[in-house]
Amino acid sequence: MILSPRGVRTAAANAVQLARHGHLADLRPMPADPVEGGGAARAVRRYRPPEGVVPAGPPVLFVPPPAVPARCYDLRRGCSLAEHVVRAGRIGYLLDRGPESAEQEAGLREWVREVLPEAIRTVSRDAGGQPVQLVGWCLGGVVALLAAADDPGLPIASVAAVAAPVDARAARRPVRLPVPRPAARIEERLLRPYRTLAHLDNADLLAQIEAVDQFTAAMAGFPGRTARHIRRALFRDGALTAGAVDVDGRRVDLRRVRVPVLAIAGRGDGVAPVRSVLPLIRLLPAAPKVRFEVVSGGHLDVLTGRSARATTWAHLDRWLDEGTVRHGIRRQRRAPAATV
Repeated sequence: MILSPRGVRTAAANAVQLARHGHLADLRPMPADPVEGGGAARAVRRYRPPEGVVPAGPPVLFVPPPAVPARCYDLRRGCSLAEHVVRAGRIGYLLDRGPESAEQEAGLREWVREVLPEAIRTVSRDAGGQPVQLVGWCLGGVVALLAAADDPGLPIASVAAVAAPVDARAARRPVRLPVPRPAARIEERLLRPYRTLAHLDNADLLAQIEAVDQFTAAMAGFPGRTARHIRRALFRDGALTAGAVDVDGRRVDLRRVRVPVLAIAGRGDGVAPVRSVLPLIRLLPAAPKVRFEVVSGGHLDVLTGRSARATTWAHLDRWLDEGTVRHGIRRQRRAPAATV
């Protein structure tokens, strides 16, 4: 590694930071408070706005994939989609079931008929009756579309589906987020010192690696049964490719989605490649608008990688701004909690 004088100084400063604190990433989660309510509403959290910011407009609800850590939207400060949305003056919410609740879920029916609809109604009530703008990553985006199709009466303003596969046959890897095997974890620990040394002058890259490592490690605490059940229900016999799936004996057809939809796919995504997301264009004929964007990055990078700040987030900003124009600017009904 040959560095310029400036690079040497930067690497030395990063080395001191690592020696003192053991990390470079600011992994503090964005402050959020539980929203009042029973049942699935207990899993809804409202982000606190920064000091001096009065959030307004239709609320944004982040929908993680079932049985996956909701921290995917808030990996680290400076590269957190939740932080970005809240600092832009939007009313932000997170659906966070946690590993304990995930273990108790039976699968697709609960998410489409109970968990997500109740969360949507809870957010709408908490935001003064405004319709909710859903942002779902991976299977979270698929579930958001199915909930909108199953009950067109839900107070949904729009759906943004990021890296949401509907054609599993087009995926280069199985549609899942694998937990590293023990052997892979050992290999990672052995390679980590070399990787850190090779990029010691790049604090942002090392911080991102730390955040992704933490997210991947958190996956081990979530049960795989729920995720496997939902994947089988969605992709059995290519049902979703045709636009409809059976949910507890009732057909849920994406042709019943009647809200605007933004779909974003990643060029380097092996789990949800462009070809697996592209069918959404033809599967949503009743949606008043379907916008399809292709950005760089792998599966998690598309949502919250370092390049996502200039690609996915920019597309999402314009999309949410359009929702504010459609539904008006209304302030949050209740006074926000004190920022810590």
